[in-house]
Amino acid sequence: MSETKEKSGVLFWGCFIALITTGFAFVGRLELLGVWGEEFSLDQQQLGILAGIGIWPFAFSIIIFSLFIDKVGYKAAMLFAFAGHMIWAIMGVAAYFVSKGGNTDAAYQLLVVGSLIAALGNGAVEAFINPVVATIFNKEKTKWLNILHAAWPGGLVLMGIIVIILDKAMHAAPWALNVGIIAVPALIYGAMLIGQKFPVSERVSSGVTYKEMLSEFGAFGALVAGTLAALQIAIFSMQAGAPITYPTAWIIGVVVGIISAVAMGLYTKSIGSPLMCIMVIIMAPLAITEIGTDGWITEAMSSFAKSNGFPPVAVLIYTSLIMLVLRFFAGPIVKALTPLGLLIVSAVLAIGGLIWLSVAEAAILIVAATLYGLGKTFFWPTTLGIVSEQTPKGGALTLNAISGIGMLACGAIGFPLLGLFQIDTHKTKLAESALVQSVPGVVKDGQLAAVKENDGLFGKYTTVDGDWIDASIGKLKDSGKADEVKKEVAHIAGESPKWSLSKIAIFPVFMLVCYIGLFLWFKSKGGYKPIVIGDGH
Repeated sequence: MSETKEKSGVLFWGCFIALITTGFAFVGRLELLGVWGEEFSLDQQQLGILAGIGIWPFAFSIIIFSLFIDKVGYKAAMLFAFAGHMIWAIMGVAAYFVSKGGNTDAAYQLLVVGSLIAALGNGAVEAFINPVVATIFNKEKTKWLNILHAAWPGGLVLMGIIVIILDKAMHAAPWALNVGIIAVPALIYGAMLIGQKFPVSERVSSGVTYKEMLSEFGAFGALVAGTLAALQIAIFSMQAGAPITYPTAWIIGVVVGIISAVAMGLYTKSIGSPLMCIMVIIMAPLAITEIGTDGWITEAMSSFAKSNGFPPVAVLIYTSLIMLVLRFFAGPIVKALTPLGLLIVSAVLAIGGLIWLSVAEAAILIVAATLYGLGKTFFWPTTLGIVSEQTPKGGALTLNAISGIGMLACGAIGFPLLGLFQIDTHKTKLAESALVQSVPGVVKDGQLAAVKENDGLFGKYTTVDGDWIDASIGKLKDSGKADEVKKEVAHIAGESPKWSLSKIAIFPVFMLVCYIGLFLWFKSKGGYKPIVIGDGH
C-alpha cells in the first residue's frame, strides 16, 4: 500500500511540475513581447501573430490528444510535452544568438515556430495531467484537481520573480535567459515521470466504450469546439496575410462547427450530456474572466505601477500567489461549500474585485486585486472537477475538451472583445473630459469626433485617432493650454485599461446566474453527488 502511495505521489508531483513549466512558458513569452517588438521591428499585426501562436495551439493539442490519449497512453503525451518544452528552449535561445548575429528574419522565424511547438507542448501537458490525477484520486477529484492547478499560478509566480531578479541583477538580462530557463522544470518533470507506470483511465478500466465517451461530449460540444477552432485558424491566417475577411472567418467557423456537430450527432446519436452542454457554455466567459484578464491586467495596472516604482507584472504575481496558496487548501473549502457553492462565492468575489479594481486608487488597488484574486482562484480547476465527477464516462475527452474550449474562446473571441471594451472606455472618458472638450472639433454632441473606423471580428468599430487629437492640441499652443490637455489625454490613455475592468464583470455575472441555476437543480435532486461509473448512475 505504501509503495502504491509513493508511486502515486511521484506521478502527482511530476504532473504538478509539468504544469509549472507551462506557467514558465506563459510568463517568459508575455514579458518578452515588447522586447521582441523592438528588436525585430514588428508591427502590431506581426506582434499579434507572435503572441497568439504561443497560446491558441494549446487548445488544438489538448483536444486532439484527448481523443486518442487512451489509445497511445499518458506517457506518450508526456514525452511529446517534454520534447516540445525542450525544443522551445533550444530554438528560443538560438533565436537570441541568431538575432545578435544580425539575421533578425531567421531569428523571428525561430521564435514563431518555437512558440508553436511550446504551445502544443503546453496542451499535451494538460491532456495527460488532468486525467492522470482524476484517475489516481477518483474519490476526491475536485479537491486534487484544485491542488494540481495550484501549479499554474505557481509557475507564474516563480517565473515572474525570476524575470524581476534577472532584470534587477543584470540591468538588461539577455532575453535568452527568460526563454532557456524553461528547460529547468522541464528536465525535472521529465526525469520524474519517464520511469513511471501511468494508470489506466477510469473510463477504460470500467469498460466504457469510445463511442460512449464521445456521446458525453456530443454534438453540442463538437459544434462549439469546431466553430471556435476554425474561427481561430481563420483569424490567424488572416493576420498572416491570407485573403480572408472577418465575416468570412465567421462563416468558416460556423460551417466547420455545423459539420462537426452533424458528424458527431450521426455517430453518437447524442447532443451531449446536459451538464456538459451547460459547462461548455459557461467555459467561454470563465476563460475570459481568468486568462483574458490575466493577460491584460499588467497593462491595466501599468500606470499605477510606474507611478509607484514597481513593475506592473508584480500585480499578476500577487494575484497568482493568492491562487497558489488557496488551491492547496481547496479540500476543506470544497467540502464546506460543495463545488457549485464554491463557484457561486467565487463569481460574487470576482464581480466585486473587477468593479473595485476599475475605480480603486493608490493602496486600495492592492485590496481590490486581492478580492479579484480570491474570486478567480477556484474557477478553472473546480470546473474540471465538476465535469470529471458528473461526466466520468466522458473520460479524458470531456475533462480536457472543456479546457481547450476555454482557451479557444479566450483567444478567438475574448481578447478582441476585451480590446473593444478598452477602446469604448477610452473614447467615453475622452469625450467626458472638460479639457478635451475645450479642443475645437475633437468632441461633438457629447461624442468623441476624433475617431477612425476599422473592421473587426464583431463588425465595424471606431477607435481613437491619436494623430487627429495631437494635431488639434497643437493648435492650442498660443492659449497656453496645450501642455495641460496633453497631460489629461495621456492620463486617460494610461487609465483606460484599468477603468475597463468593470465591463469584464459582465462575464462572472452571467456565470453566477448559471451556477445558481445548477445549484438549485442539484438541490432539487437531493444535493450534489459525484457520479461513480458502475454505481448504477
